[in-house]
Amino acid sequence: MTLPLHPVKEIALPGDSSRFDYASLDPGRGLLFIAHLGASQAIEVDVHAGRVVRTIDGLPGVHGVLVVPALHRVYATATDANQVVALDETTGTVLHRSPTGDYPDGLAYDPVHGTVWATNESGGSETVVDAATGAARGTVPVGGEAGNVAYDPTTRRMLVDVQTRNELAVIDPATLRITRRVPLPGCDHDHGLILAPADRLAFVACDGNARLLTVDLTTWHVTATDQVGEDPDVLAYDPAAGRLYVAAESGWVTTADNHNRRLTITGRAHLADGAHVVAVDPTTHLSYYPVPHGSAGHPTLLVYRPGP
Repeated sequence: MTLPLHPVKEIALPGDSSRFDYASLDPGRGLLFIAHLGASQAIEVDVHAGRVVRTIDGLPGVHGVLVVPALHRVYATATDANQVVALDETTGTVLHRSPTGDYPDGLAYDPVHGTVWATNESGGSETVVDAATGAARGTVPVGGEAGNVAYDPTTRRMLVDVQTRNELAVIDPATLRITRRVPLPGCDHDHGLILAPADRLAFVACDGNARLLTVDLTTWHVTATDQVGEDPDVLAYDPAAGRLYVAAESGWVTTADNHNRRLTITGRAHLADGAHVVAVDPTTHLSYYPVPHGSAGHPTLLVYRPGP
């Protein structure tokens, strides 16, 4: 299979060719924040101008990164320091640091309660902090190794992968209690997670057996299972186009289209070594992949547009 993607350009990234991790886009301002894990930095890229704005230091072993445009803030997990770090989106200044559990990874934002949730992967919990002040709001043990976390704006619940139990935990952010556990038959080690709230669907990537599960958020049943690239990691969803992107540690990217709440795989191919991170712009429909080695052999942000 090929990918229905066409290269647009490559944007040179600073630093060495060590590992990148999550990326998060503010589409309104055209600012993409990339976790350069190996350099303990966040890289800020102006995707409209096609240039790097700044690098932000002081983020030891940074994994997760999440921009919250409404707050003009960026949150990052400094994994080696077991911290969530809040940054000013405009200046890159560190605003506060909050302690987490062991090995904080992915992040999600709850706009109703004004909180940031950090997944403590090996710690098996979620750390909840006040988005404005960084003050601790609580900790939610999930009963196993924690994967990614996502906020459902329809039910105002948090969903968390519990990857050693092959299930989703549903948490009420008002009480910080698990209200439901959703089994994921056919999944080995659910790590990746993203929602299509308008369609009441969750997409779960299982890195142990290279499967993508579609979960109906109304019935809580798995409605489809698809093959993706080996060791899937980061997912991105373009709600306007109904298009899902699954980037894998193997460098394989899978694309799928969501029509009438059903996924159709439209492409699967090796994009580039290290292409396990993807972000998508819902306004331009461009997708972004930071990789350690571009065509010139240096760290690069690959930019693609969809097409037939």
